Amino acid sequence: MGLFDDVVSIIGNKLGGDGQQNSLLEQAMAMINNPEIGGLPGLVEKFQKNGLGEVVSSWIGTGANQPVSPDQINNALGTESITEIAGKVGVSKNKISEGLASILPQLIDKLTPDGKLPEGSMLEKSLSALADKYLKG
Repeated sequence: MGLFDDVVSIIGNKLGGDGQQNSLLEQAMAMINNPEIGGLPGLVEKFQKNGLGEVVSSWIGTGANQPVSPDQINNALGTESITEIAGKVGVSKNKISEGLASILPQLIDKLTPDGKLPEGSMLEKSLSALADKYLKG
């Protein structure tokens, strides 16, 4: 089982169902690719502005990923974003925060294998490949 399989399994354990874990994964990937947020660089900036610069840098870097708590996820992304995702996935805001705290470090790590943010179409290609493997297969 690969790293990303582990991520999907963790989400499933937190949310309790295949449909919900795939939905959360889809929402996380959509957030990373959202031009309104600024894509992955904009998401990284949200974490940096909320005092989590070292944490998010560890996810991008090639070393070990520092953990993030559900409360830190709420602070970085904002209650409105968490509420919106919870509505789309169909679970509580607490479960969304827990799921994102589990998945975002590993998802961002997987999207930055060289220790730097991908540029332009490389991010889209990486997200598309992950979606094909884990959401459509």
